[in-house]
Amino acid sequence: MKANVIRPGQTIGILGGGQLGRMMAVAARHMGYRIAVLDPTEDCPCAQVADEHIQADYDDVDAAKRLSDLSDVITYEFENVDLEVARLFEEEGKLPQGAYSLEVTQNRSKEKEEAVNAGLAVPEYAIIHSEQELLDAINWIGYPAVIKTISGGYDGKGQLKLETEDALQELSSFLKDGGTYIVEQWLSFDLEISQVFTRGIDGAITYFPVAENIHKNHILHETRVPANVTDDVTEKARQAVRTLADQMNIVGTFAVEMFVKDEAIHINEMAPRPHNSGHFTIEACNVSQFEQHIRAICGLPLIPVHSFPAAVMVNVLGKHYDILTSKAEKYIDLHLHDYGKKEARTNRKMGHVTFIGNSLEEIDESIEANQIHMW
Repeated sequence: MKANVIRPGQTIGILGGGQLGRMMAVAARHMGYRIAVLDPTEDCPCAQVADEHIQADYDDVDAAKRLSDLSDVITYEFENVDLEVARLFEEEGKLPQGAYSLEVTQNRSKEKEEAVNAGLAVPEYAIIHSEQELLDAINWIGYPAVIKTISGGYDGKGQLKLETEDALQELSSFLKDGGTYIVEQWLSFDLEISQVFTRGIDGAITYFPVAENIHKNHILHETRVPANVTDDVTEKARQAVRTLADQMNIVGTFAVEMFVKDEAIHINEMAPRPHNSGHFTIEACNVSQFEQHIRAICGLPLIPVHSFPAAVMVNVLGKHYDILTSKAEKYIDLHLHDYGKKEARTNRKMGHVTFIGNSLEEIDESIEANQIHMW
């Protein structure tokens, strides 16, 4: 595919106005681009730094056409946007990422099929539509397992862990008539990693450091770099994402979460855009996942990635937000990012903090000194 170069001064349209759109916009504005965003929420995070905000639902075709009229190129900040609207942008030649990666990552069944077709390992799984089909699947998958909605859901929403047969009693409040679900083997893994990368229109790929993810209550709490994996695992991760990237013709920044067990990797989930586990790249790398994404969709050459020896990113949830902002002047050695969200709900991601240093041990001492380990 030949790159249609979008030059500074032209307008980038962003479908979705959350924190990822905001950070894309900030990176783009540093490079001289104008920003238009479509999002239904008034004063959403991206709108606060955009030139134009079209306040409308994602499936509003008229609003999508207005975004297209304003924009020279369009991207999306999360995968739960309207697929038909994305296809409209693709037909107009304004969506370099294409709609296919959205189609895949919006559907957990298609996501698994894509990985399997690429010859990659995934946890055992089955697609089910009823409680009886679930029981049949559990007979060969075994316990523990996890059942998830086929689409939507994030940060632990839309899923239920089945530890033993007793957990089946909770299904009546989870399964909906006519719904489609995926039931997966609950893999006993050593750690979870993310490989965030960017692929240009010309097929060139740059990789950010492999990151280790630590969750609390199904929500990403901390991302640590370098991940505690061998060079062999790093190479396997990069080969896996290269295969997926070429197979899906990825353009832009993309993330793949993987489980590591005894030096083997299993594909967990994919994200067709910058990812929470890549936020460390803003301070810890010479080019962030957001700037690299903007360069890719605008047809600019990617920048070779260099990084600090170590970094840790910690999410700031609503329950931490007041603690952090009320004592902002007392924290040392951290970079603070506030997403500009009005309502600080308990488990809502309100921002993040990033530490960079010469080693993870050095950073852990700083995290403890700042009492962020108590979060």
